[in-house]
Amino acid sequence: MTRSGLILLCCALFLAAFSSGEAFAMGHGKAAPEKKGILVVAFGTSVPEARNAIDTLVDAARKAFPDAEVRTAYTSNIIRRKVLAEEGKIIDSPLIALARMQDEGFTHVVVQPTHVIRGEEFDDLAEVTDALARLERKYSFRAVAMGDPFLSSFEDYGKMVSILQRTYGDRAKGDGAVVFMGHGSPHPANAAYSQMQLLFDERGLRFALGTVEGFPSLDMVLERLETMGAKRVTLVPFMIVAGDHARNDMADPEDPESWRSVLESKGYRVNPVIEGLGSNPEVAALFVEHLRVTAQHIF
Repeated sequence: MTRSGLILLCCALFLAAFSSGEAFAMGHGKAAPEKKGILVVAFGTSVPEARNAIDTLVDAARKAFPDAEVRTAYTSNIIRRKVLAEEGKIIDSPLIALARMQDEGFTHVVVQPTHVIRGEEFDDLAEVTDALARLERKYSFRAVAMGDPFLSSFEDYGKMVSILQRTYGDRAKGDGAVVFMGHGSPHPANAAYSQMQLLFDERGLRFALGTVEGFPSLDMVLERLETMGAKRVTLVPFMIVAGDHARNDMADPEDPESWRSVLESKGYRVNPVIEGLGSNPEVAALFVEHLRVTAQHIF
């Protein structure tokens, strides 16, 4: 059996096992009434105050689609377990969330990720969504599809650069510069960060983009800052939420290996911004744009 076939079988078995019987109660042979749903899927965060960024995107989806029920799920099992252990709060995985929606009679569902790039987490989510889309009969949706990440088309890159320019451009004037910290990935989609940097350079912006776990590195950011002749640096997370990476790897003044500490040791005056991209209303509008593109084929 192929990998996709195995995933399809597992999804079917999972949905069948999960069912509480609500779908059965509608009766055999009767077409279920149309019920629209949107599943907003984030990597997740264990930092409660950072979740406002995800909430902003969820609220934007609800306002844009008042006739659809909007739910959330996290792709990170580690974060889901940590939130449960520390807060007693249950957050569904995408597969569990979709199983609940199918069991509760949702007929048309859009899965909209909040991922910045089309990386590993996005691919895992796409695999599940595609498998469910191929199901037929009793445990299937009438229609289910997944939207694109924030950086998908070249137009998306341009829009994101413009948003960042409007938001942080004033901080890069004179001897100032803005450094964005992305997550980074071993996935080929990591090239998205380099493309963003090229667009920063093309517009003459004193912006530098590095990653925690990929390319470009902090060392490359330091080289750019030296070339710019910068003395003041604003640190900004290039992530949807300002979670552990933003608060610890980027901005922790007590950690000698944090970006803030490294930059200050080089003589820069550093001002960290603890706010995820998702909290930006313009980023939320871009999120809704992607959601509308997929929804027009589903709803």
